[in-house]
Amino acid sequence: MNPLKDFLLFLSKRKFLQKLMSTSGPVKFVSKRFVSGENLDEGVRTAQDLNKYGLLVTLDHLGESVSDEKSALEAAHEYLLIPDRIKGDNHFSLTCSLKLTQMGLDINYDFCFNNIRNILKEAARHQKMVTIDMEDSACTDRTLAIYKAMLKEGYKGTGIVLQAYLKRTEKDIRDMLPLGPRIRLCKGTYKEPAEIVFTKKKDVDANYIKLTALLLSPESLAFGTYPEIATHDEKIINWTVNYVKANNIPEDKFEFQMLYGIRRDLQERLVRQGYRMRVYLPYGTHWYPYFMRRLAERPANLWFLLKNLFRK
Repeated sequence: MNPLKDFLLFLSKRKFLQKLMSTSGPVKFVSKRFVSGENLDEGVRTAQDLNKYGLLVTLDHLGESVSDEKSALEAAHEYLLIPDRIKGDNHFSLTCSLKLTQMGLDINYDFCFNNIRNILKEAARHQKMVTIDMEDSACTDRTLAIYKAMLKEGYKGTGIVLQAYLKRTEKDIRDMLPLGPRIRLCKGTYKEPAEIVFTKKKDVDANYIKLTALLLSPESLAFGTYPEIATHDEKIINWTVNYVKANNIPEDKFEFQMLYGIRRDLQERLVRQGYRMRVYLPYGTHWYPYFMRRLAERPANLWFLLKNLFRK
């Protein structure tokens, strides 16, 4: 692993730094590159602006690792508001994403399960889709269990995130294929034990391409799987474009996804080429852990922060 990346991921979990950074004017200013605002109205306004450029959006109310039921219920209530707030938009153009630890996964499994069921029920009422984000490996089995249970209860508009740097992910995909899942495939950003992940970038990239081919295979698509290729890596994106063309896969059978604030030029280029392109758009006051992970992903993001901190 990269020592700088490891250090930034370590800092992302420091509560005292979260309080300090959240009150820093310069840092809050820089964070706006990656976070659309602090409330739902700001998030929706940004999402609707992105829609004008042909970009699809998934809204994420930032927050994770909630330790008390009151905070989890407050977070769940926010997600109960989102489907109604975006009901006037095309049902596919705006969706939302959430983390299970924000809904109380580390407090009580059944408590979290009921929160998620209530949110999915409300989303289904408004014909909106919800994606369950993946967190660190301590959450993987519980997250997959809740996701599979929701699909079996009939919430077919629900998606899940899987991470290519985990060695287990190919098996997880194969196990889920008969359920016709909607899978967002990302590389992964959490610091994990070396024995459970691919530690070299070239190995992560190779596994990402292998898993993308699996998700786009005739067997997978026949089950109704909807792959979401979530990467800013232009080599992998170009590989995917060539693969779908060579295999005559229609553009409406999958989509690309990227983070708000990163490679807008590439996002719009994919739209012009006729592909579905969805932007992961976070909002909220608990932006610090998310922001630090964005810095850890790409050194250029860190230099962007430092440059702006010292601007007059």
